[in-house]
Amino acid sequence: MNHRTIFFVSDQTGITAETLGHSLLTQFDGLRFRSVTLPFIDGIDKAKEVVRRVNLTAEVEGVRPIVFATFVHDEIRAVIRGSRGLLLDFFDAFIDPLERELDVRSSHMVGRAHGQKNQDWYSRRIDAMNFALENDDGQTVRNYEKADVILVGVSRSGKTPTCLYMALHYGIFPANYPLADEEFESGHLPGALLQHRHKLYGLTIAPSRLVQIRNERRPESRYASADQVGFELRSAQGLFRKFGVPWMDTTECSIEEIASTVLARMGLLDRNAADPERVESSEPGSGA
Repeated sequence: MNHRTIFFVSDQTGITAETLGHSLLTQFDGLRFRSVTLPFIDGIDKAKEVVRRVNLTAEVEGVRPIVFATFVHDEIRAVIRGSRGLLLDFFDAFIDPLERELDVRSSHMVGRAHGQKNQDWYSRRIDAMNFALENDDGQTVRNYEKADVILVGVSRSGKTPTCLYMALHYGIFPANYPLADEEFESGHLPGALLQHRHKLYGLTIAPSRLVQIRNERRPESRYASADQVGFELRSAQGLFRKFGVPWMDTTECSIEEIASTVLARMGLLDRNAADPERVESSEPGSGA
């Protein structure tokens, strides 16, 4: 068995379970994980289907899956607990101690995990997600004046997932542009990027890791060859240096770490990237 299957299960989007679960799993080097996300498990029948899938995985793989979950309703959690997986429910772990400490019964209301009661903040994240999708992979460069940040780098260096994460979690309006042979041969960035040079942030990655990623996408192709990967990465870093574009190596970083690093270094965390409900305690004079 060369991997363990991880289920992220929630009665909402599953983002909290994924974020916290992945953060924990990064502490276990040398292990491979296969991730399965099952969102909106908001009824007993859906919960039973999750149990069926978890049990089938346990039977086929011969080892119990790990289930990271965020369930508000105890009834649904109880059904999932009956599976053959290791259930790690974040709400179950923390709500009860908090209730005892605060001496208040929690609301057990679905939909509050991401501050959705703040409709303006929720709408902003949706708008940011739409912007990220419309401006992914250099599809258009007309909207760059609206972008908060523009990620640049070679193909498969982590630009798209980082943009989506920044949009959904921080309400940031991100775009990304893939550097390719045209830029490498000319030694110049496109005019659309140079007009917004102050918004650019570069991503790079170790050649060996990029070869592995590309081979999974296009096995034994020139695109995935060590020579092509090495050429592209050297050329991209040369462009970053030439045009003063800050950049980071994403090889050992999770998407969460890449996003937070980029936003912090670009000064976007303090400016407009935080959920209003989470910054109340960080206002001047709050003691945070």
